[in-house]
Amino acid sequence: MDGDEVNQVVDGIVGEFPTYEDYLDSQISATDLYYLEDEDLARQLVELGYRGSGETLKRDEFEARKKAAEVARMNKLRAAPKALASANKDVTGFAFLASLAEREEMVRNGKLTTIIFIRDKNHKGQEVSGYIDYAHRLKTENFEPYFERKKKLMPKPSDLSFYNWETQTSTSNATPNFQVIADNEAGLLFKNKRDRKVINVDPKARPGDNSRRIELHTHEYIQVVLYDHVTRRKT
Repeated sequence: MDGDEVNQVVDGIVGEFPTYEDYLDSQISATDLYYLEDEDLARQLVELGYRGSGETLKRDEFEARKKAAEVARMNKLRAAPKALASANKDVTGFAFLASLAEREEMVRNGKLTTIIFIRDKNHKGQEVSGYIDYAHRLKTENFEPYFERKKKLMPKPSDLSFYNWETQTSTSNATPNFQVIADNEAGLLFKNKRDRKVINVDPKARPGDNSRRIELHTHEYIQVVLYDHVTRRKT
């Protein structure tokens, strides 16, 4: 056999047997065990090449191939395209969820960033509002329950910006995609960390370069506004 064929045989052996001991056991016959009366001794004889068919793999080679196969398997899993959380979800009649579903793939692959403004009442009946980095939430949360309408997407104190109108609790946080510029004459601004462009969320102002403001009319919330920003890496 040439080198490629040998490698295929070795990889086949490594894939077939979970452990090196299982591999050695496959080379031991019932007759060997009958005469030797010691499984460990039988394994040692196989490892030394006195039993079994063909050249026996050494433990270190078996373990190295096993580890390499596991690394290759994990890399393949990471490289495989992930199913969209919105895939096969019926969002008919839910304008907000339909808009998120429409953007999910582009946001996940980095071609688009979207800031979501939501104003609504929380489970305590308190009015809250906030700005959500959609890409960051997608990476840190399972969005399937949202698209299945089992959970309702709401602003959190850990989001870009959060305000509870009853308790007057206010927070702001940078995310991997945006820096918050709160103390500014123009009001609240978000700077995209990738291309350094600024998004102005003031409804009376232009949202900024490569950005657009979309106000959704939906029964799902008191108010929803989306700020789409097409990201272009600064050279």
